[in-house]
Amino acid sequence: MYLTTPNEIRQIISQLATYPTLWLDTEVADWQTSNPRLSLIQILADPTDRTGDRAYIFDVLDNPDIVRDFVAQIMVNPNIEKVFHNASFDLKFLGGKHQAQNVTCTFKLVRKLTKKSRKTPLQVSNKQLKTLAVELCHFTNVDKTEQSSDWGQRPLTPKQLHYAKMDTVYLAHVHRHLLQLTQPPTPPPVVITPKPQPETAEHPPFSATKVRVAFECPRLFYLKQHFDGNTLFIPPGQSIGIGTAFHTLAEQFIKLAQANSHVSDLLEPSAEQLNREAVAMGMQEIFYQQVFFPYIESHPEMATVLPKLWQGLTALIQRWVELLVVNRRYCLHQMVIHQTFILEENKLSYYFNLPNGTSQEVTGRFDSLVFNFERNRLCLIDYKTYEPVDPSAQLAQVGLYGYMLNKTKGVVVDSAVYCVLPEFKEYAYSWEQLEIAVHELIPHKLQQMQDWVSWQQTHSNPPPLTSNTHLCDICPQQETCQTYFEVTSTDTQPRKGEEEGTSDGAEVSTTKTDGAKALTTNNDAIAQQLIETLQSFKIDVTCVGTAVGPAFIRVKLKPSLGVKISALLKLSADLQVQLGITNPPLIAPQPGYVSVDLPRPDRQVARLEDYITSRTSTQAPVKIAIGVDLEGKLVEADLSDANTCHFLVGGTTGSGKSEFLRSLLLSLLYRHSPQQLKIALVDPKRVTFPEFEQIPWLYSPIVKDSEDAIALMENLVAEMERRYQRFELAGCSHLDAYNQQNNPPLPRLVCIFDEYADFMTEKDIRNALELSITRLGSKARAAGIHLIIATQRPEARVVTPIIRSNLPGRVALRTASEADSEIILGGRQSEAAYLLGKGDLLYKVGANLQRLQSLFARRIEL
Repeated sequence: MYLTTPNEIRQIISQLATYPTLWLDTEVADWQTSNPRLSLIQILADPTDRTGDRAYIFDVLDNPDIVRDFVAQIMVNPNIEKVFHNASFDLKFLGGKHQAQNVTCTFKLVRKLTKKSRKTPLQVSNKQLKTLAVELCHFTNVDKTEQSSDWGQRPLTPKQLHYAKMDTVYLAHVHRHLLQLTQPPTPPPVVITPKPQPETAEHPPFSATKVRVAFECPRLFYLKQHFDGNTLFIPPGQSIGIGTAFHTLAEQFIKLAQANSHVSDLLEPSAEQLNREAVAMGMQEIFYQQVFFPYIESHPEMATVLPKLWQGLTALIQRWVELLVVNRRYCLHQMVIHQTFILEENKLSYYFNLPNGTSQEVTGRFDSLVFNFERNRLCLIDYKTYEPVDPSAQLAQVGLYGYMLNKTKGVVVDSAVYCVLPEFKEYAYSWEQLEIAVHELIPHKLQQMQDWVSWQQTHSNPPPLTSNTHLCDICPQQETCQTYFEVTSTDTQPRKGEEEGTSDGAEVSTTKTDGAKALTTNNDAIAQQLIETLQSFKIDVTCVGTAVGPAFIRVKLKPSLGVKISALLKLSADLQVQLGITNPPLIAPQPGYVSVDLPRPDRQVARLEDYITSRTSTQAPVKIAIGVDLEGKLVEADLSDANTCHFLVGGTTGSGKSEFLRSLLLSLLYRHSPQQLKIALVDPKRVTFPEFEQIPWLYSPIVKDSEDAIALMENLVAEMERRYQRFELAGCSHLDAYNQQNNPPLPRLVCIFDEYADFMTEKDIRNALELSITRLGSKARAAGIHLIIATQRPEARVVTPIIRSNLPGRVALRTASEADSEIILGGRQSEAAYLLGKGDLLYKVGANLQRLQSLFARRIEL
């Protein structure tokens, strides 16, 4: 990619600064004179590229500012290895050898390898890069003619540009070949040295498994911590009782593969000639004869689960064969197994500093550590013999392992979960994707876990219910949980944020009681009819109150002793028929009662003008209007809060998504001046924001196509980086602190991105947008930049787990399916599929889920 404009180049420089290794070259104009001028900087970050299609060419002729930025972000960064062929020449133009850090020179490597003193010196015609590319890496049609061309002319010819990009390709492949000759790229040894316990540690260690359980269900974590017991949520129909046997046999397979020459002999052909299925079958046969069959003979109690156990092991072996075949391209068959599977100590321990000033030790033990030669990266693996009911919690666990390994040993490591049953699935994430998320999420979660552990039945505020209510049906300690927590008096009262309409990261403001509370039907009669209907199904309940929202009536029911909550949850369709209502009611457990939401026959509209008034204040926090709760109060989200700094919004046609975004935008514009706030809008359908085309708050013109969307998101990333540089110089940690010291202040920047799925059909566009959203979602909050991503089609391939993990706030309007609801809200929360539409929504922050009515703007006045 040939880049000529400074803004484009600076954006790519910021992206390249996240890579561990870069292969670089330069082209110089007037090099034979006393005044040479740097013309091009060429960079390759993907060493598998053989065409140069993924190389960058920066045109820096007579542009010293860009060169200085490149030196500041790339050359002086010791965490980035910079590979040149003749570094002494290139460094003259890139900061000099005294500034540049972590530089590798392939010319010097070749010189060492061609010394006659070596037992087997490298035999090459000369040490020029293109000669090495031909003789060592088998490149053909290598062009040398453009080397002496005029690099000061403009425009450059296509032949010059091809020559420039291919130099980085040759360099990357020669470099990796030379590394194999000097020493195969053996992964760094992983020797875990536990850190001494800090004096401030006041709590016993938590295992990474318990951290996972705390993400799934705080109450189950509490019970595990105090009373032990099972913590696995196993979906119906999935195998149980094979986890220990599977982990034991998986470890024995790796040991067998390293010790048995017959296994390595299966990999003797070149990578291109290897038949993966044949290799997998051969390894399975050796493993069955030497390990699996003796194991089942000595464990007759495993007879009933043998088919599932063997199915899981063969799936894992097939995955290992895929990795071994890839790695076979880079080393001999006798070494590939030893270089792929890292048999080191797999126990971890690390102390996290918490927001309250204390520390917390976390321990863990991962299952496997492998080395991927193609990525030149370690990968930490965790096995599961079942499909996780909450993949995000499993991701938190394995990401925590990778983070602990990095912080303890300094090893950059990717993470993956292998779910081998009921069918093989791999959840894999790079270190770059997980580092910031773990760094920001885990300390807060550990502090919550400390608070939960110290709770007693005589205290208020017990550990909260799981946010994934479907887990209650398959909870391994369901009866214990219901008995232990429901007998406490404090737990029978609605907690703040559920009954009163507030939640973490949300605040309640204006109250409007007229239209929302006007109900012509008799609430008591509706509640009595509901109770009688439930009694006909042998469900004994009592009514403990009712509440009226703009779109529905909430009846609060207390089940009698012995009545299971799950029995109530299954009756939604039956109640729709028996009560004659247009939509099935939403039924959900609440603290102390079960809520049944019935559609109102005289539905009301929550008008924007009744709740939002035009006012501006330099001191007011930047809040967005979410909706009206059961008390007629407006629930707002503070964008400066870590729980509500970015949002994922989903809703199908007719759900009121566009009106929700418009009212959200208006709530910002009515309260903040263009000097305090800038808005970026993406509207590919061109119908959501037509009235906002000329408003002075716009950061840029409204974006309507994919190329402009990519450019906008990259500009936001660059703006974020510039702000952090300003903060560093001013000695500030976030936007509010910076604005208190500087005038004019920097405005907050809110990007509302409608119909995100429309841009996801092309892979290049999807990758570019996902990269920018991930970077902004993980670190833009303190810089005062916020994302609101909305879509009609929240499919798994569009709204990926890494996108969801970086958008903590969730708003689900009515969705087209239960699966879409689960994507937005997480876990198995399918309730959004049964909302009423037209602004009826579910608002989720952390573990709290509220049902609200979106505001509606009849007319827009700016």
